[in-house]
Order: sequence, then C-alpha cells, then structure tokens
Amino acid sequence: AVYKLVQIEATPCIKLSENKEKVTIPGRKMAYRLYGSDGYPILDLLQFSDEAPPKKGVPVICKHPFDTMMRGLVTPNHVEELLDLVWDGSKGGIVKALPSIHEVRDFAQMESKRFKDDIRRNLNPTPYKVSLDSKLFKYMHELWEREAPMREFC
Repeated sequence: AVYKLVQIEATPCIKLSENKEKVTIPGRKMAYRLYGSDGYPILDLLQFSDEAPPKKGVPVICKHPFDTMMRGLVTPNHVEELLDLVWDGSKGGIVKALPSIHEVRDFAQMESKRFKDDIRRNLNPTPYKVSLDSKLFKYMHELWEREAPMREFC
C-alpha cells in the first residue's frame, strides 16, 4: 500500500508531479458510486467529506480530475456511499474491526460482479470513470495552479 498525504490538520494539500496520474486529489473526501436506471454503476464520484451527498434523481455535474473538457451531468437512480472509516488518528487508531482477508476477497469478488461485462472483460476493458464534483475540481485546480512552479521561457 502507498500512503499519499492529502491534508495536514484542516489544510488540504496536493502532491504535484510531471505525470498527472501521480498528482493527488487534495482534502478529506467521500466517495459515492452513482448507478443508472439499468442498475449498473455509471461512475464513482469524489467530493469533500463535508458536502451533502448526491441524491437519487438529482442531477450532479461530474468532472474528469485532469481533463477540463471531460464532464457530464449524471442523474443517479441509486447512490451508494463507498468509504467506511476504520482508522482515525485523533481517536487513537482503529475505530472499526477490520475484516479478515477472506472477507475482503469475498467482498471484492461480489462487488466486481455488479459492473457491466465491458468493464470486467480481460481484453480491452472499458475504463471505469472516477469523477470529481465541481467544488472539489475547482479547489484542486486552483491549488495546483498556486503550488506548481511557473516555467520561464527566454
């Protein structure tokens, strides 16, 4: 496992890289899986943890973390909260019993069956989308612009 620092006390922070896939998304977040009317997941949405969760039947703007031109309006038929707090340093560490390795495997196998076949196939799978809401997207890009060194051309 790799630990990526995204917040120091109450201040969100960002790790910058020349490789945009290595740039961290700042702040304490919550993740939601948004489902379509066919019962399959459309995408996973990240937003700040203090924001109200997306609601069934209410459209939400979903933005690609790095490509400003890739965005969409999703009206979820079902919303599932994905994160479950198991470690809280301010409360002394583990706050919820951890599942066994067998329980984790069984859960992962069960969850993978919820996705469409084109996402699950071994050869040329369709990439699954992970998006940011507008507030997190705006904050991330403002922080990125503020923290990234400016190149000078002569």
